[in-house]
Amino acid sequence: MSFFDKIKEYRKMLSQVERNIYGEKQEFLEIYERNQQLEREIEARTNELNIANKRMLTLQHIWDMMNSSTPLENVLEKVVNSIHGELGYMHCAIIRKLHDEKGDYMQIITQSKDSAIARVNRIIGIPIEARRLTYDPDGIYADTIKNKKIVQTKDLGGTLKYIMPDLPDEVAQAAVTNQPCKSLIIIPLCPMNKEFGWFCVFTSRDELAEAETDFLSLFAQQIEMSITITDLFLAVKQQAVTDSLTGLYNRRYFEESLKREVTRAQRQHQPFSIIGIDLDFLKKINDQYGHAYGDLAIKTVADVLKRNARSIDLPARMGGEEFNVLLPGIDSKGAMAAAERIRKAIELQELDMIGHITASIGVATFLEHSDNIEEILELTDQAMYQSKRNGRNQVTLAKPICETSWQEIAVNTFLEILSKHKIPIPNEIAENIKEKLQYKENSTEISKDTLFNVADILTSTYNPMHSQGIMKSKVLMATSLAKRFDLPKKDIDNLRIAMLLYDIGNLMLPPELLQKTTPLTEEEKQHIKEHPIIAAQEILKPISCVQDVIPIIEHHHENWDGTGYPQRLSHEDIPLTSQIILIVDAYFALIEHRPYRAKLTPKEALEVIKNDAGKKWNNALVQEFVTLTELDLV
Repeated sequence: MSFFDKIKEYRKMLSQVERNIYGEKQEFLEIYERNQQLEREIEARTNELNIANKRMLTLQHIWDMMNSSTPLENVLEKVVNSIHGELGYMHCAIIRKLHDEKGDYMQIITQSKDSAIARVNRIIGIPIEARRLTYDPDGIYADTIKNKKIVQTKDLGGTLKYIMPDLPDEVAQAAVTNQPCKSLIIIPLCPMNKEFGWFCVFTSRDELAEAETDFLSLFAQQIEMSITITDLFLAVKQQAVTDSLTGLYNRRYFEESLKREVTRAQRQHQPFSIIGIDLDFLKKINDQYGHAYGDLAIKTVADVLKRNARSIDLPARMGGEEFNVLLPGIDSKGAMAAAERIRKAIELQELDMIGHITASIGVATFLEHSDNIEEILELTDQAMYQSKRNGRNQVTLAKPICETSWQEIAVNTFLEILSKHKIPIPNEIAENIKEKLQYKENSTEISKDTLFNVADILTSTYNPMHSQGIMKSKVLMATSLAKRFDLPKKDIDNLRIAMLLYDIGNLMLPPELLQKTTPLTEEEKQHIKEHPIIAAQEILKPISCVQDVIPIIEHHHENWDGTGYPQRLSHEDIPLTSQIILIVDAYFALIEHRPYRAKLTPKEALEVIKNDAGKKWNNALVQEFVTLTELDLV
């Protein structure tokens, strides 16, 4: 090969190398460019994942708060601060659509704390969150919530003028000029398809991406769920403490609040008062016009209480036609004035068909009438029933507990039994008893003979063989026997009341059972043995003024040797007053005629009593009873 041929060969080889190098360079550049593109895509996806992660974390935070006891305002505050801080929006706010006598309006209920809103507030003067914002039915907010769609607008100045039309144009323009926000995103909030308001987001971006729209929609759903859960929680909570008919607080909430008020009053040595209100003639209204009108009368009283209560007062429906009002910090003088205002306001109400209604009212004051809250409640009831006995439609101030006689307690108890517990006696008998228990003109106290007569009438309804006047003899004998054991006056007074009421449980038993002439079956005997429990638990337990009397009645069939009923107590576990009732009752039962036997003479009855000494009664009680009775027989 010649020299020139070799040069050509080398040139050819060099060209091939150059072509190979160029090819590899191009391939390298392509690989490099692909790597660069891949890195950019990785970075973009990473940013998207970071954003998605932040969004998920934000949603998780909201979800966690929704499933806790966090109040709604705290949840919504977390919402706006989360989406502002974690997701980079310039400003966030939640606006509520509200209504009052002037019509629909808008108000910011929470917003993020940032430099953007601080700047706007400086420019417009009064902070935007403190303003009543105008709701324009033709404006962008109305359009958004009516159509339930997300809207983005770049007209920040115009949007500001929509909600604050009185804002000068130059101020509105200054508020939206030279600031980084480019657009406003308005997301409607309609939990349970109810128009709640809007979730508003200010952003530096001109356009709203589809993914961002999806996220904001999801976020709005979480807010709506928070509102729904809170509304349901509040509804359940409200139902738990309020009366469904009147909207007043119920007995349970009143009693819980009363405990707190007692603690406060004792700590601060400050009185409080309770007003007890009883709607007059509710039964008559129900019978004459129907229960719908009775409910109307009850709701009318409740409305009067709401209108006349201070913000710190607590009116409550205690049940039926009874209401209480707790007056923190008010003495008896102030409570009487408040009670009289309530009485007059009720009297002025005129209802369709019914006409005017009235109420009987009682007042008692903690630390003034008693420092025991149970006694205060009892005194309030007693004062209320005294108003009813004195002719209704009046206010009565309670007497201190030490001045309340056993006769008053007995009268209040009889009236409450007749009015509230609906014992099965003929209506004419019930009305006759109520009439007897009314205070007469110039009289301050029901006579003892009247009470004895009432007890005789009630006993005769289930025992036709009962003799009038027997109850007086029973009470006098029981009282004399108690005095022989030097019982305190309070115990003797409780015994007197118990003697009037001890057999009232028989009113709830079938009359044919009590008047049966053939021997009772074991099942029938067990049924009769229930009457002390019926008297104590079903009839008397709801009546506050006789709580000390209930144990006496409940155990008046317990025998000294433990063979009695209902709890088979024995010896000193049986109240002495219960034993006194048992021995007095047994004696008078023996000397009265019964369907299944003839009556005994007093001496024969005493022999029966003596034979059961140490078994039904303790020996000391029998000895004193025999001595007392034999004196009467001489």
